[in-house]
This record gives sequence, structure tokens and C-alpha cells, in this order.
Amino acid sequence: MTPTALRISTAPARPVAPTVHVHISDAPTDRDLQDALLGRQEEALSEAYRRFGQKVYRTAFGVLRRSELAEDVTQEVFVRLWQRPERFDVTRGTLSGFLQLDAHGRSIDLLRSERARADREVREQHLSASSNSRDSLEEEVMKRISSERIREALETLDADERLPIALAFFQGHSYRRVAEALDLPEGTVKSRIRRGLSRLQELLGEEALALA
Repeated sequence: MTPTALRISTAPARPVAPTVHVHISDAPTDRDLQDALLGRQEEALSEAYRRFGQKVYRTAFGVLRRSELAEDVTQEVFVRLWQRPERFDVTRGTLSGFLQLDAHGRSIDLLRSERARADREVREQHLSASSNSRDSLEEEVMKRISSERIREALETLDADERLPIALAFFQGHSYRRVAEALDLPEGTVKSRIRRGLSRLQELLGEEALALA
């Protein structure tokens, strides 16, 4: 597996000093490459990619295990080198090591982002499935209520009050069973039922007492 050809726009992202040509020898040192990059010489970027692109790619692939993501990170690392060559300090290590460290850090960031996105999608699917399940359950329970007046009164309640009351008083479930069905704490279910019954009593008067 090898990284694809370098795809980097060399248009400056910010104002730069006038280009100062630095001769790049057949075997340029890290200092030579940095000086040439600071002088905005595109051939220096090409040379850095030729020399270190494979190592950067392998570093990214070792973390991500996906070639397309490793290629993206490789491209990003060299874009960052072109845009901010001053980030590399030749007195603190090699250019190869600097680029591989950058690739490792960007790969970890991308991996975390991908995992967070996947976790978010799973949560959204779970919530959607849960919502659909509750909707179906509520629809089924409401159909079994023979009194149209009570059904209309229930429909004026908030959804988080309506379904617990319907399950408890028209399906005959205990508070604990309602809590399990709705994946809620039992105390929360009791509170919602009490609040909903209070509102029903305002609407139905004595008829609501049969539910309490």
C-alpha cells in the first residue's frame, strides 16, 4: 500500500515574505528543506513528500487501518508542512520524525472523531427505534380505551404523561412494569402519572376519580 500522489495547492494561505531561492542539492538536509519551504519553493515540498511520504502513510495506516483515511492524513500532514514550515524545529529532531509524529496525532484525532460519529449514529438509531416502539405501543393502548371522552382527554396531555397513564390504568401494569416498558426510573413514572391524573381531573371531574 502506498500513498497517492501529492495533491496540495501551493497558493499561500496567508501573506508570505518574497520568495528567496535556496539551492536544493541532490541530497538536501532537513535544514535545506526547511529553508526552501520557508522560501516557498514548491520543489522542496515535492522532495519532502518523495522522501518521507511513505513513512507518513505507514504511520497513519498503523493507527487507522484504512487506506483511504491514511491517505487523507498523509495529504493533511504535508499541507500543514507547506502552510506552516516554521513548526518544524531542526534542533529538536529530524523532519521525518516530526512528520510521522504529526501523522500519528492527526490519525488519533481522526480515529476518535470516527468513533464518536459511529457512537452518535448508534444512539440516534436507538432513540428512533425506541420512539417508534413507544408510538406503536401508545397507539395500541389508545385503541383499547372505549370511552371517547377519556381518550380525547388523554390526548390533551403531554406524551410523557399520556403513555404511562394509559399503560397503568388501561393495560393494568404496575408502576414497575410501566417503568421497565418505557426504560425510565420508577419514581419518574409515578411523578408523570400523578401530574397527568391531576390534569385529567380538571378535564373529567368525577369521571377521572375512577382512574386514581
